[in-house]
Amino acid sequence: MEAPKEPPSISPRAAIAYAIGLPLALLALVFLPAGSLSWAPGWVFLAVLVLGFGISALVLARVNPMIYRARSRIQPGTKGWDKALLAVILPMMVAILPVAALDAGRYRWSEVPGWLVVLGYVAVLAGIAVTAWAQAVNPFFEPGVRIQSERRQLVIDTGPYRFVRHPGYSAALALFLGMALALTSFWALAPATLASAFLVLRTSWEDRLLQAELSGYADYARRIRWRLFPGLW
Repeated sequence: MEAPKEPPSISPRAAIAYAIGLPLALLALVFLPAGSLSWAPGWVFLAVLVLGFGISALVLARVNPMIYRARSRIQPGTKGWDKALLAVILPMMVAILPVAALDAGRYRWSEVPGWLVVLGYVAVLAGIAVTAWAQAVNPFFEPGVRIQSERRQLVIDTGPYRFVRHPGYSAALALFLGMALALTSFWALAPATLASAFLVLRTSWEDRLLQAELSGYADYARRIRWRLFPGLW
């Protein structure tokens, strides 16, 4: 029997480009629409984001370093319908930042109460933490939907998967909505809501695929009833 075939490592050039390009892109997405580098909520938001994801990256590097290979690219075999959904979800997720910056940083259309801003940061940090937890226990946590037969994909039922079947998506929903509120913008809830709606659709289609094609998943789905949120769905 052949050994599982793991995803290739990301190239050093791609890693350097990512390490340099991502921070620059975040700065541009926030401060160009805001029209000023002095927009304090933008700096607070980026500091929290960098700190949260930085800590999670350090933890994952120790407990599940293979996740960086799995998530480095859309892997061959990713379903076409998933690529179509990602073509909507990812731009809408990115749009949260400039829309919020235009609203709260430049034109000040929104008046978001302080308690909602705090709630937004709680949602952002919770989303980062749950995402890291799911990635820590699930080596098959890829960016695209497919059956990873070459890696001998197994059903994961530990960590947050004891409570819901798709904790990574639950975390993403918290991040989408939390980002808009943390940046003090009601207008940014529009792309956040659209991204969330398509992510819920993705959850349904992926769950159907896993039940049909991944050995043991149908039994797991009977044991773990909820897909995204206990008591809701």
